[in-house]
Amino acid sequence: MSKNIIRDKIGKDLVEAMKSREKERVGTLRMIINALKNFELEKREELSEEEEITVIGSYARKCRESISEFEKAGRDDLLPAAKTEYELVMSYLPAQLDEETIRKEIRSIIKETGASGPGDMGKVIGLMMKKFKGRLDGNTVRNITNEILQSD
Repeated sequence: MSKNIIRDKIGKDLVEAMKSREKERVGTLRMIINALKNFELEKREELSEEEEITVIGSYARKCRESISEFEKAGRDDLLPAAKTEYELVMSYLPAQLDEETIRKEIRSIIKETGASGPGDMGKVIGLMMKKFKGRLDGNTVRNITNEILQSD
């Protein structure tokens, strides 16, 4: 039995997308599978589910950055495809935390660690990212942490 639970699901979804001739979906799924295989080749062993989430999260971040760049460049023609790709990639990640939960958890970590200013941001962000791996966006955590530490 393979421990690549997410990759197995992506593989099944790829077969379905190929059968239904969904060209864009097939392309995105192949890119995700390639990213997983490349990481596995670098590591030289089968990926754990947590590592799969890390790789897919990294791919999602690249998609999000592409969307941002397209918006800045005024490339509205490329936005729909990029957003569709991002949504598909995100569907393979655990449910993302909402902003209220992120704020609550950051305040809790600040209290636990005694963080008191912007100099402690790295410590707080690191703990948040480790605790909720794949379930939140690093930029969101950074912005909220900065806001909370500067207001307290």
